[in-house]
Amino acid sequence: MRSNGQERNYKAPKTDDTLSRLASIGQIAAGIAHEVRNPLTAVKGFLQLLQEEISHGYLDIACSELDQAIATLQDLLQVSKPDLEEESYLSINLCSELESLLYLFQDQIYRVQIVRNFRNSDEVIYGKRNQLKKAFFNLLKNAFEAIPHEGIITIDHYRMGDFVFVSISDTGVGVPQEKLQLLGTPFFTTKDEGTGMGLTQVFSTIYQHGGTIDVKSREGIGTTFTIQFPIEMIEQIGVMNLNMQYVEGQSFQEYFVMNQDRFHELFAHETKETNQLIEASMYNIDVQDIFDRMAKLLVEERQHELTILAKELGKTGARNDVPLVIKLELIQAFRKVYWNLLHNYYQHVGLDMEGVFQLGIKTNFILDHYIFHYFSSYIEYKDELLRSHRETIDDLSVPIIPLSASMAVLPIVGTLDTYRAKKVQERTLNQIASLKIQKIIIDLSGVAFMDTAVVGHLFRIVEGIGLLGCKAIITGIRPEIANTMIELGIVFTEKVDTKATLQQALEEYQ
Repeated sequence: MRSNGQERNYKAPKTDDTLSRLASIGQIAAGIAHEVRNPLTAVKGFLQLLQEEISHGYLDIACSELDQAIATLQDLLQVSKPDLEEESYLSINLCSELESLLYLFQDQIYRVQIVRNFRNSDEVIYGKRNQLKKAFFNLLKNAFEAIPHEGIITIDHYRMGDFVFVSISDTGVGVPQEKLQLLGTPFFTTKDEGTGMGLTQVFSTIYQHGGTIDVKSREGIGTTFTIQFPIEMIEQIGVMNLNMQYVEGQSFQEYFVMNQDRFHELFAHETKETNQLIEASMYNIDVQDIFDRMAKLLVEERQHELTILAKELGKTGARNDVPLVIKLELIQAFRKVYWNLLHNYYQHVGLDMEGVFQLGIKTNFILDHYIFHYFSSYIEYKDELLRSHRETIDDLSVPIIPLSASMAVLPIVGTLDTYRAKKVQERTLNQIASLKIQKIIIDLSGVAFMDTAVVGHLFRIVEGIGLLGCKAIITGIRPEIANTMIELGIVFTEKVDTKATLQQALEEYQ
């Protein structure tokens, strides 16, 4: 049924009810897909086993249909949970990507004319290339399929204000008004043969990249999808013109002081996501104060004081458990903004190529020196803390318990590695000599694991105990330890006794 010629318009901003509806439906559909896919996979496995025993055309058809169903469910899981696809954000030139995608439709060019209106073609966005290419492929595929015979597809690319726009228009059959708001919903499609998963992936991907989708359609005339990406998603390549204030003859230090507010603004923009992570995680970092101090010392070329600051902040960061990756993100953002500041200043002053290289080497050396000392101080503090904790654990994990003036118990609990075995040896022998212990019960029933090297070391300790004139009684030897002793050929002297349990040893020797 044709419309009255009025254009139907459906805009899907990412903050409206449409996004919530699609997200909810997507979550439910993903849950169902996950639960349904598992039994279908099992059924397919049994059918494959039957195929090995019986040859029948119906089995081939059943397997083929199951493959198609499982593939559809897999597509649903991927578009419902796009974050499961591990893909890095990269700088993407959409004009280049669209050109490469159009080559995939060469077989359609004979009936469909392609009109390219690529303005601002040097603009780039920051996103996941494969996901975006798949989204635009689905849009182009829909556009070609919407044109039953001959027609035109028009692709526009341009930047307007704070947005980059891409629109794909076709002269196809159009979408009825009552169905516009269902676009992007899993399993909704206007095609006779289709799952609706293509547009679901499109909407999901565009929303993930901070974009919005505007759909206009007129039945019998065609459909236009217009996608806009906000300017904050644009990745700046190289240096930028910051339009900062400059007074003839002023030094770089004076130029920095004059534009310090602008520097703060740019740095805050570059570190927006990192700052949100810091606030959400409750890390104790005053980002603005730290990088104000860094900038002042760097501008004044006070490298020694910058090194002292790096060591101080490294220790503080380690004490507050601030992840190194957060600090690195902040420093890289600082480097980027500072470099743009230098670039804009020396545009006014005029600097030859040799001067640019010398400036770059000097600035990067100072910042890399700062990073080195920050990381070194951070790691040194963590190592000291680890050593301190280990010493405390060692003190607590080698407790000799006196039972009488001449008898004691040494219960060993947990994993016994070579390091800990040496600590047991050192502390045990010292305490036996100090307390003049004549009998010591070493209980191994609480040892979780002991490798071959440690078993050998432990029983050398037992021999050392005998050299001090102390009799050792070992209890709780587990079968695997006994097996290791046999393999190593360990033989006890007359100064060593064994008992099955600690209780038996206490009853006999007290």
